[in-house]
Amino acid sequence: MINLLLRYINLMVVTITILVIISFSLAYMFPGDTLTNISGIVPQSEEQRMALEAAFKLDRSIFVQFWFYLDNLVSGDWGVSFSSQVSLLDEISTAFPATLELIIYALLISIFIGIPIGFIGGIWHHKPFDFGVVTFSVVSYSFPVFWLALIFITIFCLQLGYLPLSGRVNFLYEIPHNSGFILWDILVADTPNKKDAFADALRHLILPTASIAVVTTAIFIRFTRRSIMDEMRKGYIDAAKSRGFTTKQIFFKHGLRNSLLPIIPLMALQISTLMTNAMVVETIFSWPGIGNWLIQAIYQRDYPAIRIGMLVVSVFVVTFTITIEFISRAFDPARDKFERGAV
Repeated sequence: MINLLLRYINLMVVTITILVIISFSLAYMFPGDTLTNISGIVPQSEEQRMALEAAFKLDRSIFVQFWFYLDNLVSGDWGVSFSSQVSLLDEISTAFPATLELIIYALLISIFIGIPIGFIGGIWHHKPFDFGVVTFSVVSYSFPVFWLALIFITIFCLQLGYLPLSGRVNFLYEIPHNSGFILWDILVADTPNKKDAFADALRHLILPTASIAVVTTAIFIRFTRRSIMDEMRKGYIDAAKSRGFTTKQIFFKHGLRNSLLPIIPLMALQISTLMTNAMVVETIFSWPGIGNWLIQAIYQRDYPAIRIGMLVVSVFVVTFTITIEFISRAFDPARDKFERGAV
């Protein structure tokens, strides 16, 4: 276990180091003045330029500049935005939890809906319910996320008027920023009409979360269905049947656990899909998350924001993916032996 942990820590450190090097290099690759791309400040005089170059070590070697950049990343000095002249750390600290909130809720929906439906479809495979499950998963997986979000807006916002079109909560409610998760911030806030604000925030969450969760739910359904079908065809299942165990006993004592093991790595694979879809959906619903923030930074050619924003998103995806992969290997040591033997 220790060796496995060290391997994954080493993999994470190397990957993040490469991402930091790429992020550092972007300042020199973006069009425009390198000093402005790094600092977010347009020098107004030659004296100010020389002072900024000395402050950001641009008058030193490239290795000194990289070490200075790394030190700033660790200390939280990420520079300022072109457009707002606000600290990038403050802006990302506000925007990223909003995206994380969408991803967590969409992932929970996918797990609690997709896995049970996939299990039922796998047990009753080649029956009418299974045909319906397969049809639903194929159709749902085929929907482009942006198109699905627009359909939801057309039906539930414009035609029926049941749900709000954009934002996280109505402007009538003043919710202080605490954790960045709107539902939790409402619960801990000392504000009037807390129940109404919570209900309003839930209504704002429904369409963005559903737009992201549909595709991921379809993936969980298909993968879980295939996993349970493969597991129930194995030799030990036939041996259990020959000993007189019922299908229910076999499934809950043996098939369920073994079928879940391949599903854990699926969560790691889906985090990048969830992040990408969330960034698309945020733009459509004007959700103030990291995706919408990055899109606005691209439109405004806010190079310091683009550089740091891409690094934060990449590090999050890599960290989550490697962590889930480690948990999967820890719970299923046979998987590591099989892959080593296959190589």
